[in-house]
Amino acid sequence: MFHRSERLFLRPVFAEDWQAVYRGMCDEGVATMLARAPWPYRKAHAREFVTVLPNPAYPRFAITLPAEQGALIGSVSLHDDDGEAAIEFWLARDRWGQGYATEAVRALSEVACALGYKRLQAGHFLDNPAAARVLRKAGFVETGEIRAVESRARGDELVLTRRFVLDLCEPECVGQSGQKRAA
Repeated sequence: MFHRSERLFLRPVFAEDWQAVYRGMCDEGVATMLARAPWPYRKAHAREFVTVLPNPAYPRFAITLPAEQGALIGSVSLHDDDGEAAIEFWLARDRWGQGYATEAVRALSEVACALGYKRLQAGHFLDNPAAARVLRKAGFVETGEIRAVESRARGDELVLTRRFVLDLCEPECVGQSGQKRAA
């Protein structure tokens, strides 16, 4: 599955991407803001990440820049969170502050809508206000719930997360012809 947004191209993660994944994730400031990433992040982790086949119902995409020969700058994906679809993302540090994360989250929300999801969950560690800004700009709203989530990169420490949701409105997924847009 592929998806194009204004500046980004979301595509499957390929085995050849392991070095770009390693460069982006081999940054403590990136890895420690994710629940499932290990720290220290090793080359073997990147190789494993690119070889895991995602469930088609929960796609995982490489975030790439067509303007830069398809440079991989991060990843955005859906996963199951206690029976609900949830979004997660990371972006290489040198790409922070340019709106790419927000654009990728919006694009994945469009894919989720095309796949038939009606609602997405998301969360961010309380010490990561940048992720909260991304989620808000992408249309997610706070639920008021704060929960403890285990973080591999923080030694399996329980870290408080603020929860968000996005209701996917069917009319937003319907094109001029009245049919869902392809993902």
